[in-house]
Amino acid sequence: MTATSAISLADVDLTDQDAFQRAVPYDWFRLLRERAPVHWNPERSGRGFWSVTRYADVVAVSRDTATYSSERGASALEDLEPDALEARKSMIDMDPPGHTRLRRKVAPEFTRRGVSHYEQLVRETVTEVLDAALPKGEFDFVPDVATEVPIRVLCRILGVPERDERRLVELGDRMFGNTDPDIADVLLDSPASEQYRLVPFRSPAALEMHDYARWLARQHLADPGADLMSRLVRSDNSGPALVGKELDAMFLLLVVAGNETTRSALALGLQAFVENPEQWDAVRRGDARGLDSAVEEVLRFTTPLHHFRRTATRDTVLGGTSITEGDKVVVWFTSANRDEEVYADPDAFDVTRDPNPHVAFGRGGPHRCIGEHLARLEIRIVLEQLLARTERFEVVGSPRRVRSNFSNALTSLPVRVVGARSAGG
Repeated sequence: MTATSAISLADVDLTDQDAFQRAVPYDWFRLLRERAPVHWNPERSGRGFWSVTRYADVVAVSRDTATYSSERGASALEDLEPDALEARKSMIDMDPPGHTRLRRKVAPEFTRRGVSHYEQLVRETVTEVLDAALPKGEFDFVPDVATEVPIRVLCRILGVPERDERRLVELGDRMFGNTDPDIADVLLDSPASEQYRLVPFRSPAALEMHDYARWLARQHLADPGADLMSRLVRSDNSGPALVGKELDAMFLLLVVAGNETTRSALALGLQAFVENPEQWDAVRRGDARGLDSAVEEVLRFTTPLHHFRRTATRDTVLGGTSITEGDKVVVWFTSANRDEEVYADPDAFDVTRDPNPHVAFGRGGPHRCIGEHLARLEIRIVLEQLLARTERFEVVGSPRRVRSNFSNALTSLPVRVVGARSAGG
């Protein structure tokens, strides 16, 4: 950790992907919260953006869709031309009422009640995954556990054949890792990406994902079931059938959001427990008011997505700073979740933290993460079984972080099981 007195605002560049690969620059965010909570960050290939880093301001922007719109793109910092904007638009790139119409189509599956129906599926999936991983003694937690659980569950919900799970993981990684040369087919900021400017993430993997979505849609139109894809391709009381680009975008969003973020929370959460063994012991003793408290702290502490972007629809003032219509405004959830005005000792991993009003899923406004209840369920059951089946873990190799200022993720976490127990305890 670098003391904020040792750095200046001139040192801060939140477009620096290499800095985020080395470690999340919490010292930068601390400095911004202290001295410039709404701070202009230039871009090498863009017009620049306002970084919003205090909790209260992040929540205010998230709730005010009239002033801070998603219609110009939510996940992409790049300045999109109108044709690219239209071609790449998904539910997260819309304001109400368009956003509301699409969200209503998928919402029933992901309500608290809807997710409760999947608890047995999640439990069986976690058991199968850990039965395969734990006996190895040493393994890479990211591909062997953190990846396997959410993608298997999601594929069952969507009605994706088991044989295609690995393919969807690979396609999602290639898109989400579009700033990491070890993962991407084409780097986001490379000249080669220009030919893919009309597809999400400027990634050829998005085209493959769209092709797969259309193939799967045809299968479920011909032979519908009780899965989510069958609902998406048919009209019902949740709304009209999704077709064409809307179906492409929705399927891609569900696969990426339903897999990548939970994977990140699981892997970074285990790393946090390894680095703070007293917290693992506290959960085991029941000091965390049950696992739910530990899950919330994992989400706050890891914050799988660093930011989302909005665009000002009018001249306004935020945190005493004047913002001009058309300016990009980036809300940094990673910073809000370490705000000293909200959290005591915010850089500490504390499973007894209460209250814990984190913004890992957003907070307020129409764009709060639709998959939050499923993510919580998966994290809780993984922790529950790990606690029952192991004494603890050790990291036995160098964890590798993804090169991205958008996704807070590990691509590798080599671990050793210490004190394995039987599945029955």
